[in-house]
Amino acid sequence: MFRRLRTRTEGATLGLMLALTFSTGIIDAVGYLGLDRVFAGNMTGNVVILGMALAGAANLPVVGPLIALGAFMIGAVIGGRVLRPVKKGWTSRSTWLFAVVGILLGALAILLAVVPEPPEPLALTVTGVLGAAMGLQAATARHLAVKDVTTVVVTSTITGLAADSRLAGGSGQPWFRRAAAIALIASGAGVGALALLVGLWLGLAVAAVITLVATLLGELVVHSRYVGPTPTDLTA
Repeated sequence: MFRRLRTRTEGATLGLMLALTFSTGIIDAVGYLGLDRVFAGNMTGNVVILGMALAGAANLPVVGPLIALGAFMIGAVIGGRVLRPVKKGWTSRSTWLFAVVGILLGALAILLAVVPEPPEPLALTVTGVLGAAMGLQAATARHLAVKDVTTVVVTSTITGLAADSRLAGGSGQPWFRRAAAIALIASGAGVGALALLVGLWLGLAVAAVITLVATLLGELVVHSRYVGPTPTDLTA
């Protein structure tokens, strides 16, 4: 009984993390295309942009990626501190942290609906808040420990998909979750790019709704189910 419940809980958690991966694709598209080539979730991209810009490459931003990188780390630190005392898996703290991410995204969407073309200081503030939100999300997802799904990057996922494939001599792998994570972050980026045709706010609004719905489902379906094994379960 407990094993079946655990399997269902893990499947539900995977689905929710894949939804957040799709959301990250939207957010990074908004950041890169609408906020002067800045990634909110993909910090590897920001580090590469910074390296090229500092080497003198023309027309590359420095301040935006620096702010996003620093804010992401601050968000991850906060998430790590909050979750450190609790067990792995979805807890009430996970729910609260994901809810904060969704609320921040929603607040930014409202702000950008009111100010559709933000001046540079406001755009950099939006970049910082987005980076912090994604750092918080990444730290919370890391605590859930869903293999191959970090919600913010897919480089290691692509590596695993290729290195464990039959072409590489592998005998089996969790290909569905890996392929799904890659496809969802890419399709999310496409949705984010299309949303920019309406305005910066739309992509963030969609991401906020996805995040808040995933948070609610996580609390109702995952957290409420996982209460740990009872003595009867352990002896069954």
